Amino acid sequence: MSERAYAEYAGLSRGAVQKARKNGRLVLFADGSINVAASDARRGAMTDPDQQMRSRGGVGAGGDGPGIGGSAVSGPGDSTSYLKARTALTVYQAQERQLAIQKKKGVLIDRARAETLVFRLARQERDTWVTWPTRVAALMAAQLSAEMEKASGMPVTIETAILQRVLETHVREQLDALADLRVSLA
Repeated sequence: MSERAYAEYAGLSRGAVQKARKNGRLVLFADGSINVAASDARRGAMTDPDQQMRSRGGVGAGGDGPGIGGSAVSGPGDSTSYLKARTALTVYQAQERQLAIQKKKGVLIDRARAETLVFRLARQERDTWVTWPTRVAALMAAQLSAEMEKASGMPVTIETAILQRVLETHVREQLDALADLRVSLA
């Protein structure tokens, strides 16, 4: 087939056919004419499908979109699979940019960092409660002794050590119950 005929057949300009011939994207017979089937295969393998469609001026041959008068099956060399992959990549990149923006605005936080902060806060809270009976036992013993003496009229002494052991027992039971709670940031 001649360059002019192949250009008309492929929906390309004659200059595009000459450029494809020069770049080795066309298969030629010994007499210099174009081997159509082999040239189509080579051009398909060597040319970006998106570029082929732009050169034709539409989404598919004749301006038909995928599935409209064309093949509904998408194969590895089919331009629709390329477009689907390119669209998926574009969507992924847009989502990635959106997440980066939300992270910068402070809407999103790093999960590992959040888990570390929650764990640290829980440990600080536990440590505060473990030391609480030691700090308040003497004060509570004095207040209870005063209240009981006032109510009964007789001197009453509550041992600080006993009150501290009772408080520690109850605080530890409460902390053991809280230890079963798990924070899920999923």
